[in-house]
Amino acid sequence: MRTLLSIPLLALLFLANFISDVGAIAIDVNSTDSVVHAAWVFAHGMMTYYNGNQTGGAQGKFVNPYYWWESGAAWGSLIDYWYYTGDETWNEQVQSSLLSQVGPNNDYMPPSEATSEGNDDQSFWGFAVMTAAERNFTNPDSSQPQWLALAEAVFDTMAARWDTSTCNGGLRWQIFPFNGGYDYKNTISNAGLFMMAARLARFTGNSTYVDWAEKTWNWTESVGFLDQNYYFYDGAHVETDCTNITEYQWTYNPGIFLAGSAYLYNYTGSALWGQRVQSILDSMTIFFDSTTGIMYEQACEIAGTCDVDQKAFKGILANCMGLTAQLAPFTYNTIYQHLAQTVPGIEQSCVGGTDSVTCGTTWLDVGWDNTWGLGQELSAMEVVLNLLVQNVPAPYTSSTGGSSSGIAAPVATNGTAITTADRAGAGIITSVALLMMLGSSWWVVL
Repeated sequence: MRTLLSIPLLALLFLANFISDVGAIAIDVNSTDSVVHAAWVFAHGMMTYYNGNQTGGAQGKFVNPYYWWESGAAWGSLIDYWYYTGDETWNEQVQSSLLSQVGPNNDYMPPSEATSEGNDDQSFWGFAVMTAAERNFTNPDSSQPQWLALAEAVFDTMAARWDTSTCNGGLRWQIFPFNGGYDYKNTISNAGLFMMAARLARFTGNSTYVDWAEKTWNWTESVGFLDQNYYFYDGAHVETDCTNITEYQWTYNPGIFLAGSAYLYNYTGSALWGQRVQSILDSMTIFFDSTTGIMYEQACEIAGTCDVDQKAFKGILANCMGLTAQLAPFTYNTIYQHLAQTVPGIEQSCVGGTDSVTCGTTWLDVGWDNTWGLGQELSAMEVVLNLLVQNVPAPYTSSTGGSSSGIAAPVATNGTAITTADRAGAGIITSVALLMMLGSSWWVVL
């Protein structure tokens, strides 16, 4: 367990008691103490949206209106918070939450989420347990599934859904045909597969994962979701063979491909992956204001139309930028500048609410924009945390101290198709989902 930094309990109690008196938060990017303090404020703000430990709450899930994927992202961000700060306040909650949602087959496909879970949703829980493995987060009891094994199971189930019947490959957005969006193939679902493959390749040393990462990159490029300028677009419908591309650009798509490419560069030493890292990073200037350098979600933020999901995307980008700065050090100066230039925007935004430190959606305006939520706090926290990337070790691997254990024969290792047991489990989930839908219809009729 790493102990680089430590926040004394009395200091945290002091902050908790007097945070409302501080008003606007000041963040000195050159002071570790200041950055850690800001990260604690935002982590605390993020956890105010969690009621899983209360009567009527669901263990591991944040309250409505937050979709399941964002809970996975939040737990992963709190592992980062612990890793960068040494503060273990939420560690037990993180571990129990990650284990509470694994589902009957230990692959993050719980029946309760079948009516809405997409490939992208599953991948964010995969990212969280991959982070746990790479950060040497406390391993579960031997009677529980282990972090690496969970990540391998997520990858295996996703890879088994690779669909060549339309668009010559790729993953659909949704997992089950009865969910809206099953007819859509999108970049984020395939980014999830790419990222899981890249991270597993580096952690395990299994080159078959590299093959999958290359396959996913090549498909994303060939179908036109990635263009010659290294812009990543949202996706397209299968009815037109993915020719009617929706050209929205979201921060998390290039962010995930950036970090995934950095993992592959770090693992393989390939100049090609290094070039791709640099090209994606260069293309991402569209997400930073040309005058102030502040990060923003250009597809929705200026218009004020960002939905609940989109308000968390900047946090995913910041997380991916931090990983990239560690794994591809030639990017550090550029990434640090992007993050540091964004901090003044966070300072002027996070002045809302009754505590005077609630964060808004946009960091471009002077003052709070009167919005609040899990995504806003997560995004602010990830930006400030990743200013500290040089203070902590790079993600561990199985050969550099990573202690998490995997499954004996993942699909990526032995090349076998998904097992009968896996298909049976998926069938059970489908049946449960249909029963849930029928039950809802019955009550509507009544």
